[in-house]
Amino acid sequence: MTENHTDETTRRVVVSEFLSLDGTMQADKDRDGGFKHSGWQLPYFDDVYADAVSDGLSSSDALLLGRKTYEVFAAYWPTATEEEEFADLMDNSDKFADLMNNINKFVASRTLDEVEWQNSTLLEGDAAEAVAELKRQTGGDLRVMGSGELVQTLMQHDLVDQYHLMIHPLILGSGKRLFREGNRQTDLELLDTTTTGTGVVILTYQVVK
Repeated sequence: MTENHTDETTRRVVVSEFLSLDGTMQADKDRDGGFKHSGWQLPYFDDVYADAVSDGLSSSDALLLGRKTYEVFAAYWPTATEEEEFADLMDNSDKFADLMNNINKFVASRTLDEVEWQNSTLLEGDAAEAVAELKRQTGGDLRVMGSGELVQTLMQHDLVDQYHLMIHPLILGSGKRLFREGNRQTDLELLDTTTTGTGVVILTYQVVK
């Protein structure tokens, strides 16, 4: 279980990512670079997996999203409960879709002029400065999902406080990675580990600062 946030004076940034064993985080619908591994996550989805995703989302105050992830989510989640595949994966699919639609969302983008998905706010100016300002405000966790380029910016500016990683037992051999050549050395403290019935290892790390 992820450690509770007891400091009510500042927010944490929690990077929550689905990864292959070789570190690929590229989403099914992201075809950049000729990515062809459609549906690579779905065979590993079980109740423990679903609960971990749902619990992480419900314990967060807001989502931080980059443009590409925002556009994928905004196109899918408002009508997600109509998708049979999604409903089959999660017993409480209506509840999870409600969480995604109702949670506050902050979007970092250099190209969007507006964001229309409910409860979404476009961050103005430099993304790192905007997130740093959000962290100084009172509130709960700011959870990043997907948003690989935004995560790189947050890591570069030492704005990540915790990693929640779901490592899948497969090697993809290609695709965008979370941890890349040139990332700064970062010491981590393991807070929790859970293994699902399908072999996904869920790791929670605190950044040691």
